[in-house]
Amino acid sequence: MKFSGMTIGVPTEIMPGERRVSSTPETVKKMVDEGAVVLVQAGAGEGAFFSDDQYKAAGATIVERAKEVFDKADVILKVKEPLFNEKEGMHESDMLRDGQYLITFLHPAAPVNREPMKKLRDTGCISITLDGIPRISRAQSMDALTSMSTVAGYKGVLMAASYLSKFMPMIGTAVGVIKPAKVVVIGTGVAGLQAVATAKRLGAEVTAIDIRPDAAEQARSLGAKSVDTGVPKEVAIGEGGYAQRLPEEWLKKEIEAIKPVVKDADVIILTALIPGKLAPVLITEEMVKSMKPGSVIVDIAIDQGGNCAVTKAGEETVFEGVTVSGIKNIPGMMPTSSTWMFANNIYNLLAYLTKDGKIVLDRNDPIVASSLTTINKEIVHAGAKEAGL
Repeated sequence: MKFSGMTIGVPTEIMPGERRVSSTPETVKKMVDEGAVVLVQAGAGEGAFFSDDQYKAAGATIVERAKEVFDKADVILKVKEPLFNEKEGMHESDMLRDGQYLITFLHPAAPVNREPMKKLRDTGCISITLDGIPRISRAQSMDALTSMSTVAGYKGVLMAASYLSKFMPMIGTAVGVIKPAKVVVIGTGVAGLQAVATAKRLGAEVTAIDIRPDAAEQARSLGAKSVDTGVPKEVAIGEGGYAQRLPEEWLKKEIEAIKPVVKDADVIILTALIPGKLAPVLITEEMVKSMKPGSVIVDIAIDQGGNCAVTKAGEETVFEGVTVSGIKNIPGMMPTSSTWMFANNIYNLLAYLTKDGKIVLDRNDPIVASSLTTINKEIVHAGAKEAGL
């Protein structure tokens, strides 16, 4: 059987506000049926409304402490990067050991994760980051970044609507008509397209910006206006049709092209990412200052550094009258749907990597090559190395 002899650990997530869990009773049953021992920390699924009894019925062993999960498991499945566990009085990285596997979102290229990545490296664990899964056909079922981007795009617009001091749709009243809010979505990949669709459903006037012609066309098909950034197709598009990092001269031209749109916006949703690398800064401090007081920026790209120069990771701030959200765990705010998708993604990846109860890493495989982060006490992730690690 695929997982015969393997012990898989599912600890409770400890990031404040994080309600997701890495496995559902459904995926636990699949692993147990294939020979795994699955250890689930008590209460791990409560935030997503999965009870310990449901996990027990699926064949899991419920354990009380996170450290017991880490001590006994060959593979740790998590949603977020290792953090300090106050109940245990130690960092989750310090619970990992040499040769143990960790599969989770690590975002190794983000500046805030530089020191945590070094700490993780020094444990000797073999870590795999889910944001490194390439967007290729055979990896679609493992692509947790796409799944979570769907949630983030949807929820990000709802967050913006709650911050905004005015209506999203046009509203007719006895004293006159209130114009719809102007929403600008920068980056129209999965998250951006979901944001466009959600903002349109809420009745906003939507403008979409993406350097890739096909992505801009998809946004227009959802009813958004688009802005020509002037970036040539051959410069904008990288491997697999995804955006690539622009040379400085073209990045400056893109920023100049979007300045007038930003100045006029009520809401900006930022989702522009470069797979496995630091997100480009597209909204400068000067541009935020040009916006109307009461405007809103939701920086969904913050896990990879953010698209806005003034975004503070994990915080909601007000800068020159503009509300700027750098909340890092937006999908965690919709835990049932996001957990269901995430758990299936991480199960499919683990099943893909496992043969006869052992994880086998073929470093020539593009799925492994782009997601493997630490091994043999080295950081091997290309994006992290490019970011200076």
